[in-house]
Amino acid sequence: MGTYDEFCEQLKKIRGRKTLIIGIGNTLKGDDGAGCFVCQQLKDIAPEQVINSGTVPENYIGPIIEKRPDVLLVIDAIDFCGPAGQIKIFTPDELSSAAFSTHTLSPRLFVEVVCQSIPVEVYFIGIQPGQTTLGASLSGQVDGAVRLLVKTLADTLD
Repeated sequence: MGTYDEFCEQLKKIRGRKTLIIGIGNTLKGDDGAGCFVCQQLKDIAPEQVINSGTVPENYIGPIIEKRPDVLLVIDAIDFCGPAGQIKIFTPDELSSAAFSTHTLSPRLFVEVVCQSIPVEVYFIGIQPGQTTLGASLSGQVDGAVRLLVKTLADTLD
C-alpha cells in the first residue's frame, strides 16, 4: 500500500471505528521486537484496544474474535527492503508478495483465520528492521519509528 504519509491518510479513514492493534515480535532479537514495543507503550493509553502477542499471535485469535473489531492493525517488523526504521502499511494480499515477516509462522495465516470468523478490515503496519540478532537492542532508526508510530496511533485512538 505505501509509505508513512499514506499510512497517516489510511488512519484518518479508520478514526472513530472500533480498532484493535496487535503487536508481533521477539523483543530478544533487536528490531524484531518493534511491534511489541509499540504495544507496550500504547497499552497505557488504550488498554482495551491493544494486544501484545509476542511471538505467538495465534494464541490471541479467540480474544480478537470476541472483541469483534471493525479494523485490525497488525504491527510487525517486516523486511520490505527499505531503510531501517521505515514504516509502511500493507493489506494482507500485498504482504504475501511484497514483504516478508521475520517470523517462522506467517502472521498472514493467523489473520486469515480471524477473517474467516468475523468481518474485519486488516492492515499490516511494517517497520523495516535493521538488526535482528539475538541479544541486540532496538536500533536507533527503529526506536525512532516506534516512537513515531506510538504518537501517531495514540492520536488516532483518542
